[in-house]
Amino acid sequence: MANLASLLRLSGNFKDTQWQILAGPILILIILSMMVLPLPAFILDLLFTFNIALSIMVLLVAMFTQRTLEFAAFPTILLFSTLLRLSLNVASTRIILMEGHTGSAAAGRVVEAFGHFLVGGNFAISIVVFIILVLINFIVITKGAGRIAEVGARFVLDSMPGKQMAIDADLNAGLIGEDEAKNRRAEVTQEADFYGSMDSASKFVRGDAVTSLIIMVLNVEGELLVGVIQHGMAMGTAAESYILLTIGDGLVAQIPALVISTAAGVIVTRVATDQDMGEQMVGQLFNNPRVMLLSAGVLGLLGLVSGMPKLVFLLFTAALLGLAWWLCGREQQAPRMVETPVAQENSQASEASWSD
Repeated sequence: MANLASLLRLSGNFKDTQWQILAGPILILIILSMMVLPLPAFILDLLFTFNIALSIMVLLVAMFTQRTLEFAAFPTILLFSTLLRLSLNVASTRIILMEGHTGSAAAGRVVEAFGHFLVGGNFAISIVVFIILVLINFIVITKGAGRIAEVGARFVLDSMPGKQMAIDADLNAGLIGEDEAKNRRAEVTQEADFYGSMDSASKFVRGDAVTSLIIMVLNVEGELLVGVIQHGMAMGTAAESYILLTIGDGLVAQIPALVISTAAGVIVTRVATDQDMGEQMVGQLFNNPRVMLLSAGVLGLLGLVSGMPKLVFLLFTAALLGLAWWLCGREQQAPRMVETPVAQENSQASEASWSD
């Protein structure tokens, strides 16, 4: 009976982890099939929505982690998300070239929404917005995150011998056990591997941004040729129809790319503490009442200048003054709560020293 119970327990654990083991290969097969097989518009809507949801989840996980190693799978997720976006671009380009002359919903409702409602249906505005997003992703976020990951990898590799010697010294002094020493050595190695992987994975994101621009140019040229030559459309009509579809496709892929790049920047720029990113920012940025008072004074002076929107500036001035007043009250109450225990501890310490 004991053997049967152990077998049932092992089979249950295998069933629980089987889908996790198969998740990676199944995702790779889906991505490869998307690059080869034509997909209907409804399936593209599902995949584009999944891509947006995945990017939001990755960003939130990056914000809530307290240490970088808690999200050690991020470089691999970065690679998979980049491949997913590129395969979606290939699949949507195919359906736009084949069915773009039929209407704005040829590539699905998601692409239509991003091409029409987000930029007002103006293909000139959509081109400018798309190029700005790509430049922000490529020049600002991705380049900065890649540089930070590169420097972090160098510092981690340089500090590895010192950390190993410190672990050996604690082990020889009896401060930690053999198991704790093994865990700390593994953590040091994982940290070096993580920053090295992040340095390499950032190249995927930069390549994705460059590829998005090239794909957009090729799509516009190819779609205009298809619309004018094969379907006999006028140049203006073909440009308005195909360019909106192309920019909608680019936006629906580039916005998740921007979110993923932001998550990469959050991961590599954070400092390991017992707080997540939100607690660090709020606790350190809004913790000094003098900063709030000076900021309120500057905003109040700007609000008094003629031509400035006084309502907005004075509203933020009042909010900062209220926050400064609340912080001052909290600082005045904190010493009163601490004075009595500290005094008792000092008296006890002095009595102990006299008896000794």
